[in-house]
Amino acid sequence: MSVPLPDATPPPLAKPERNGNPPRIDKYFRGMSKHSASDLHLKADTPAKFRLKGSIRNIDATPLGNENIESMIFEIMSDEQVKLYREKGSVDFAYQLENADRFRINVFRQRGKTSVAARRVPREIQNFQQLNLPPILNELCKLHQGLILLAGITGSGKSTTIAAMLEEINRTRACHIMTLEDPIEFLYEDKLAFINQREVGLDVENFQDALKYMMREDPDVVLIGELRDQETYAAALNAAETGHLVFGTIHASSAASTIARILELFPEDSRPLVRSSLVFNLQAIICLKLLPGLRPDIPRVPACEVMICNSTIRKLISDGRDNDITSVIRNCQHEGMIDFTESIRLLVEKEWIAVKTAYSAAPNPDELKMRLKGISVTGGGIIG
Repeated sequence: MSVPLPDATPPPLAKPERNGNPPRIDKYFRGMSKHSASDLHLKADTPAKFRLKGSIRNIDATPLGNENIESMIFEIMSDEQVKLYREKGSVDFAYQLENADRFRINVFRQRGKTSVAARRVPREIQNFQQLNLPPILNELCKLHQGLILLAGITGSGKSTTIAAMLEEINRTRACHIMTLEDPIEFLYEDKLAFINQREVGLDVENFQDALKYMMREDPDVVLIGELRDQETYAAALNAAETGHLVFGTIHASSAASTIARILELFPEDSRPLVRSSLVFNLQAIICLKLLPGLRPDIPRVPACEVMICNSTIRKLISDGRDNDITSVIRNCQHEGMIDFTESIRLLVEKEWIAVKTAYSAAPNPDELKMRLKGISVTGGGIIG
């Protein structure tokens, strides 16, 4: 599939003056919005590419030169961002199209040349029903304390889901919401709640300073972007322990692997204390996968695993029996939990995804096959 875009004329390497004209890279961003592309990729000596419905596609037959890419992207970068990129070889920032979508952009050097990866952040924050997310997320938004983690690979819908949850709180609760992001993705307008959004590198020098001062800023609900290191996790757990509702994202594939991912960031002698903190403060883990859909109006749909920390889950975490968590999720659907296999089965039943897609995404294709036949697998055996 090719989405034609006008060719860009190679400009000089120096950061150009626009003379009041819109940045030339805007044509790619507007093309993303028009075709509902999730990502844009620019690489020297290669045609520009969009990610459409989860697949990478060329949008132009003409390769872009390195000077062309640098000139286009430098137009929308500040002098400080250009300097940081030249010094570090990578820089993150956000860019807003006028009256349109927002974009999270990473500019990075590879093999001595400049590449760009841009993620589209839709202007509208959709609700749970529009995103086809399970209704239990509404109940989680009513919590006032604890840690809620969104897990999944890059591009699995974590940020979009958190945005829907924060917007639900914004709409229904008089409270103070604070986000710490690098960079800011979704923009919120105050409703019943009021929201402060701090961008690392723009509003505060680094995450460490932002986390240090966060507790002095009287938040009720906190989003700590990506939980990427020991210090960030420790701050999130501390905020949850002191009576705040904390949201964060993590790169993990399941609830059980999320626990393991957190623990491996800490020295072994600190892990029992971290487990204890999770037992008392973790409220839920929501794992996401985006799958190609069958309906033209819903190109990708989420499959979800939702773990809610009931007494059984807390006991398993305390005892280090993380591998048994999936079985408890499977047997506690009446509490709002759901495992990936059941979520995928429901998507097939609703004819939102193809059976072939379902089998390729299922953690256990044989178990999915039985469930599609109406055979339910439980922790105690098979019940027809």
